[in-house]
Amino acid sequence: MARPIDTMHLGLDRVIAAWERDGALIDPGPESTVERVLAELGGEPRAILLTHIHLDHAGATGALVRRFPSLRVYVHESGAPHLIDPSKLLRSAGRLYGGEMERLWGEVVPVPDANIVALSGGEEVEGMEVLYAPGHAGHHVVYFDGDSGDAFVGDVGGVLIPPGDEVWMPTPPPDIDLEAWRKSEERILAWEPDTLFLTHFGPYNGARMHFQELMNHIAEWSRIVRRLLADESVDEERRQQKFVDEALLQLKRAVGEQEAEKYSRAGRIDYSWQGLSRYWRKQNE
Repeated sequence: MARPIDTMHLGLDRVIAAWERDGALIDPGPESTVERVLAELGGEPRAILLTHIHLDHAGATGALVRRFPSLRVYVHESGAPHLIDPSKLLRSAGRLYGGEMERLWGEVVPVPDANIVALSGGEEVEGMEVLYAPGHAGHHVVYFDGDSGDAFVGDVGGVLIPPGDEVWMPTPPPDIDLEAWRKSEERILAWEPDTLFLTHFGPYNGARMHFQELMNHIAEWSRIVRRLLADESVDEERRQQKFVDEALLQLKRAVGEQEAEKYSRAGRIDYSWQGLSRYWRKQNE
């Protein structure tokens, strides 16, 4: 049975979970929280399985391999080069997080090529099926345990902070693809999973209802984005601020002020504007 290790990112509970399953870590979280994860794990991880390489999910990977040099790292083949040489990943993240990079994510250490097992989808690793599942990121996979019905869905499953039931969607740039996301959802639901294991945050029973709520929110946010993009009377900065104001008001009404902060940490709203507006501009072209 998988268990969540709450990384307590930035001192907040229920924001980033590293999942432990039979001694393996699925998405170990950022390097800034690696000591807490190892303390909760109680020893050397047996393997690392990454859903994707974003720093809140995979940032600790290189530091863990440096400490445990025989550690195997499973990652999608298009994400693997960015673990081996994270310079491009760091430049991209730096454009979003600026001077906050070290405080948020800590040190990002390269992973030796010899430790990486590249995935394309269709494999079986650690007793689980691998599904290529783009939409949130082009290098995203999910893992499914057919015996237990557990599906480790990373960010394709969105954000849900217990004890609430509001499903939130992380849509940062650069490679949000809503059409691919819907197809990934269909493939995950074809497994008929019993439980979705979300990095942000925790297990959730009721996969079909969960994804329906997620897609409803994505559709609603897309309507707001497209309306703002069509409004030529405001500049880009004002469009983003109007989107953030509308989305944050919806969130606070649904979950309250305190819980809204955790949702916003798990998926920043201004970054969601940037990802969705980029996607819809490309569609309009």
